[in-house]
Amino acid sequence: MSAEASPDPAPRGGAPFAAYRQPVRGEWLDYNGHLNDSSYAVVLSAAHELVLEHLGLSADYRESHQASMFTVETHLRYLAECSAGQTLTAATTLVDADHKRLRLHSELYADGVLAATGESLYVHVDTVAGHSAPLPEDRQARVAAMREAHADLPRPAHLGLGVGSRP
Repeated sequence: MSAEASPDPAPRGGAPFAAYRQPVRGEWLDYNGHLNDSSYAVVLSAAHELVLEHLGLSADYRESHQASMFTVETHLRYLAECSAGQTLTAATTLVDADHKRLRLHSELYADGVLAATGESLYVHVDTVAGHSAPLPEDRQARVAAMREAHADLPRPAHLGLGVGSRP
């Protein structure tokens, strides 16, 4: 993973997962000198990948279990411009989960200013069978522990709303 991990990415006491920290890269910028819209998706995907890694559901898991988390839906909100020289950080909440699905919401900050939010739904897939399947019990336990730790975190009004919807 190219993002730099913070010393305590999953602090106790119900704080969001906060491992993602990355300076804005030149190749992410558009001709206006701002983060390109697709780059927000790349950054938020990388932040979510760190959560999946923490839960034991990343690339190593795919190799050892012939299963993986697939993104099935993502909603991004662009709130502020990001430019070269800024440092991006993300705070991710596990909003909901069951035996097959995870729903993550991240707030992306540029030098401490809220720049975007991203909400993604992931489904666990048996890559040999080619269809969704329940998570193994040990991974369900990890997910349940994070879901419980995040249960009392505030939920933004826009959570779960589609494009053009207003809270």
